[in-house]
Amino acid sequence: MSSPELLLNVLRTELRAAGVTYKILAERIGMSESSVKRMFGQKDMNLSRLAEICKAAGIALEDVFRQAADVTPHSDTLTLEQEKSLIADAKLLLVAISCLGHWTLEQIVETYELSQAECVLHLIALDKLELIELRPNNRYRLNVSPAFHWRPDGPVQQFFRDHVVSDYFRGTFNHTGETLLCVPARVSDRSAMEIVQKIQHLAAELARLQQDDRRLKPEERDGFTLLVGFQSWEFSALTALRRPETKPELPRTTHQIGLKKR
Repeated sequence: MSSPELLLNVLRTELRAAGVTYKILAERIGMSESSVKRMFGQKDMNLSRLAEICKAAGIALEDVFRQAADVTPHSDTLTLEQEKSLIADAKLLLVAISCLGHWTLEQIVETYELSQAECVLHLIALDKLELIELRPNNRYRLNVSPAFHWRPDGPVQQFFRDHVVSDYFRGTFNHTGETLLCVPARVSDRSAMEIVQKIQHLAAELARLQQDDRRLKPEERDGFTLLVGFQSWEFSALTALRRPETKPELPRTTHQIGLKKR
């Protein structure tokens, strides 16, 4: 799908959400309804006309562009080499994670001990790695999909296992919007796969909410991290108490979810 066509599809969706029909739009911009329909049917529109329509419908032009960028197909993962490059530089990984959270350069510099020059250099490096597309005034667009995840058993996930998981679960999980669950269960493989699908839907829902909340002011948002694990597992101290004849056969399943502020 071409960029103009993609923009018009997003614009149509926004018009419907705002309750603005072709007839209403035609009246607001001084055109006939048939001319408006023809304009959309041609699947092409110049920027000034697009801006005029957005203004008439009460739609933010930047929202149309952002949504069009967000629905453009992108990869769900990085390559092995890309992840290795991130792991090789702690500050580069920090900036990458900040970008995945849609932080601005100003927010990164205000929060972490990075100079603006350092941060810009890391953004340039991320552009070269094709994680982001760096734009004027140090703005950027992510080159990964909303369903992005680190490679299973890849360098970044291994780094998280070694250095992040224990630190994450040291938290109290008792602040607003936080929770910690550990739910042992004995279920079939079919039921386990159903849980995995629900976890994937949960991750997709979190990505959607993050996208929606990008319209809010920075001070109205906080950093949260969702860490989910679901595997056939038993605490080693309990396994040590098993009778020898039960150790190989007995299924061991646990479900653990944590949602914690950054």
